[in-house]
Amino acid sequence: MPLSTFLTTIAIGIGATLLMDGWTVLRRRVLGVPSLDYALVGRWIGHMPRGQFRHTAIGKASPVTGERPLGWAIHYLTGIVFAVVLVALTGSAWLCRPTLLPALLFGVVTVAMPFLLMQPALGLGIAASKTANPTKARLHSLITHTVFGLGLYLSALALRPLVCLV
Repeated sequence: MPLSTFLTTIAIGIGATLLMDGWTVLRRRVLGVPSLDYALVGRWIGHMPRGQFRHTAIGKASPVTGERPLGWAIHYLTGIVFAVVLVALTGSAWLCRPTLLPALLFGVVTVAMPFLLMQPALGLGIAASKTANPTKARLHSLITHTVFGLGLYLSALALRPLVCLV
């Protein structure tokens, strides 16, 4: 992958993650739906070097120095990795002619990560099954990851002139 393509893909991942974060802020302010505290993601990652990969309740785990910035960094790194995977799957030609459907479908597919990895590891169960309202949590995750997919598309569209002759 040429450097300009790689850098554009990184920017797409950041842009999509920013849109997703904007959605979570809007959702919290308008609908009163709380969002994930990324300090808890940092705490989860921070416990991994100690050999602990799964928690019964991440909120009760001992805090880790720098957990909030670590959690936010992991959040954005994940968005970047997802963008790289999307471009690898669709081919770099997608960057010159981005289309909505592959980005949206990929965004929906990425919801598997919180459902099958993060939520169980944080003590929330598979697909938020141990939360107070699993159906509501699942729906919000699905919508948020769909917004991420929309962000992949919109970011690719906005950045297209950087790698392609328009």
